[in-house]
Amino acid sequence: MRKFSRRAEHRLHQIFEFSLLAKGLFATVELLSGLAVYWANVAWVTRTIRWLAENDIIEDSGDRVAGWLMSLAQGYSVSTQHFWGWYLAVHGVVKLAVVAGLAFRLLWAYPVSMMVLAGFIVYQLDRFHTTHSPFLIALTIFDLVVIWLVWHEYRNMKARHA
Repeated sequence: MRKFSRRAEHRLHQIFEFSLLAKGLFATVELLSGLAVYWANVAWVTRTIRWLAENDIIEDSGDRVAGWLMSLAQGYSVSTQHFWGWYLAVHGVVKLAVVAGLAFRLLWAYPVSMMVLAGFIVYQLDRFHTTHSPFLIALTIFDLVVIWLVWHEYRNMKARHA
């Protein structure tokens, strides 16, 4: 078990608190996005996606983003809408619960948050395998750092309570 100086411990705690704030903000955005996706009118969403894609295609016929948007619009249905709405909302609620537990320094929240983040990492790596999105790798690295910070905080809390 490596010991850090008081200054380094203080800095690690500040980084931990910042990561909680970031995770909490992202979770709130996910929750609100999920609710918006769930309640948005499917026809309006499809029309908006097509409008965005068509305007982009007119400017550049080889635009991959516009092509992706068009295929998204063609496959968008009420069941797709409900799945993504629920997925984002539940994902946001779970993250908010974990962040709240960590913010209130509840001992159970530390191992639970590490397990939840590990589950998200597995899912992100699986999605990366099919999408090759560099965003998923960046998010996975961030989650790995947060897991280490949570573990470090948990270890320090247990040592203080012992």
